[in-house]
Amino acid sequence: MESAQESAIKVMNQDFIKLDKLDGTGTNFNHWKDKLMFFLTALKVAYILNPNLPEIPAPAEGEFEEVTKQRQKREEDEIICRGHILNTLSDSYYDMFQGVRNPREIWDAIEQVYTTQKQGTDKFLIKKYFEFKLADSFSLMDQIHNLQVIVSKLKDYGVEVSESFQVGAIIAKLPPLWNDYQ
Repeated sequence: MESAQESAIKVMNQDFIKLDKLDGTGTNFNHWKDKLMFFLTALKVAYILNPNLPEIPAPAEGEFEEVTKQRQKREEDEIICRGHILNTLSDSYYDMFQGVRNPREIWDAIEQVYTTQKQGTDKFLIKKYFEFKLADSFSLMDQIHNLQVIVSKLKDYGVEVSESFQVGAIIAKLPPLWNDYQ
């Protein structure tokens, strides 16, 4: 069983680490999910989100105190996990999920929303990648950075773009004044 001090640190840790909020558009879903899972793992409460988490069995003869401690720890960890998930949601999502007591239900619902949206998003990002144009009026490095952001988002959705393909795409997207490099 952890000490009261360790419990207080789990609750008060937001003073030390500022996690991004999940915005309503889902553009930061993969980053939000990875950062929050890392954070919950560091707090040793990520196990609460395991879909195969076994129920705590009814106490057998002479095990009542031990099982009671296990139940109490699980309940505390669920409260901490739920609180941190809710704390990283946008206000609209917070309002939607504040009545849900089980953190796994919140986690699953959010994953389902963004996994379903993924199918349309990866097609949108692919189109955005192919339609991307470099312009003389903006910094070349800033524009290449923007293209790399699109590639990074594609990678988050499982669409790999090889480095040689990226180089070829950048050369093909150069403005007409750069014809000597094409």
